[in-house]
Amino acid sequence: SPHPQSQRAAALGVLFALIMLLIIYSSGSGSEVFPYSRLRGRARRPPDLKKWGVKSGYLPVCGNKTLTARCHQCVIVTSSSHLLGTRLGTAIDGAECTIRMNDAPTTGYELDVGNKTSFRVVAHSSLYRVLKRPQEFVNKTPETIFIFWGPPAKMQKSLLKIIQRVSASFPNMTAYVVSPSRMKQFDDLFRGETGKDREKSRSWLSTGWFTMVIAVELCDAVHVYGMVPPNYCGRRPPPRRLPYHYYEPKGPDECTTYIHNERSRKGNHHRFITEKRVFASWAGLYNITFSHPTWP
Repeated sequence: SPHPQSQRAAALGVLFALIMLLIIYSSGSGSEVFPYSRLRGRARRPPDLKKWGVKSGYLPVCGNKTLTARCHQCVIVTSSSHLLGTRLGTAIDGAECTIRMNDAPTTGYELDVGNKTSFRVVAHSSLYRVLKRPQEFVNKTPETIFIFWGPPAKMQKSLLKIIQRVSASFPNMTAYVVSPSRMKQFDDLFRGETGKDREKSRSWLSTGWFTMVIAVELCDAVHVYGMVPPNYCGRRPPPRRLPYHYYEPKGPDECTTYIHNERSRKGNHHRFITEKRVFASWAGLYNITFSHPTWP
């Protein structure tokens, strides 16, 4: 029979090989594990987003205008069902600048979410849904400035032409696309704040991430309506089920969506909870407040 020492050595060899395989697997592309309990990798203050300089970051769809808008006080109106029944519409419309996301409509929801739209930040994946409803998103609030974001190759190849065509039909429409260099800055910011590489961890930054950074760039103070805090979905007892979007009552549950995206390693997902942890760390730096629900 084999000597006990050689058995032990063989067992240690197998264990070592398994550990090495795990290390290789966990560091390979697309396999970084989410979630994690705290933000890692920040050994410094975040870059001053106020100094990014909006002019070079947002390219006009038509003409050579630059994005020069500045607001003292902004509100971000999320697409969350937490806004339903709040009757916040008057307060939201009374804000100096109001920022909305993607294809969140106001028609039929004015009492709770208001109607004023100073800026609308739109993902490449929501572009068609926004542009095919100009009566809701373009004509209804002609003062709206659109900021479209997406992978540079996709934006420059086909999507920019679509936005330009729609802009030509609506001369009052003001639209910008996030420049390729600014897209890289958004990625670098995520990596700096979380210690995670977006592409290696197979993540897509959410429209909320872009919207929050843009709001910090453009606004002296930001009030966010309807965004839940990072620990919200882990509470016991669990929070009541609510549709992810206020305008899709039969859509998926909000917390189910957040947790699935945070934990998934199979494809390109948003890391909503991680992003919210970053937002919480920015609140004092950038004068950001949250309500409905209020953040601790």
